[in-house]
Amino acid sequence: MGSMNIGDVNKGSKLIFDNAPWNVQEVNFVKPGKGNAFYKLRVQNLLTRNVLEKTLRGGEKCESADVNDTDMEFLYQDANGYNFMDQTSFEQMSVSTERIGDDKDFLLENSQVVVTLWNGEPIAIRLPNTVEMEIDYTEPAVKGDTQSRVMKEAKLKATGATVKVPIFCAIGDRIKVNTQTREYSGRVDK
Repeated sequence: MGSMNIGDVNKGSKLIFDNAPWNVQEVNFVKPGKGNAFYKLRVQNLLTRNVLEKTLRGGEKCESADVNDTDMEFLYQDANGYNFMDQTSFEQMSVSTERIGDDKDFLLENSQVVVTLWNGEPIAIRLPNTVEMEIDYTEPAVKGDTQSRVMKEAKLKATGATVKVPIFCAIGDRIKVNTQTREYSGRVDK
């Protein structure tokens, strides 16, 4: 953990505010006609996922967070949480269910994820942008319902998560799901 000038902070920087790590999502430099210049930061707490607006004067110092992103492979889930393996050192690490949150709906065995570590402890995971999953159950399409963009619920096979899919999707189809928006992205060719 070191100190950095506010002018060196950019999108993606990790900073410490209130003894917690924050990810900078947006930086705006504001030079009003009267008064001193300042920086408006949009930051997200890496522990709670809360988003805040912070205002810092020009020339202020910020404390950088000791946060590392590590490529890992998801192995399995047990009573302790979700277990991952580091791709370079082959060390295994357990991440609590609270830290995984709703990402568990798209976490498939042997999938590659990025685990965020703060002071050596896992605090968050980042899934790939899309995952391929198979539809376990969905209602059959109703003939004559041809209105554009009609959606229906579908239950996914591996995790039991539900997503909205177009009416032409059937049981057994493989689909792509956007993990950030939890929306249908397209069908996968067989």
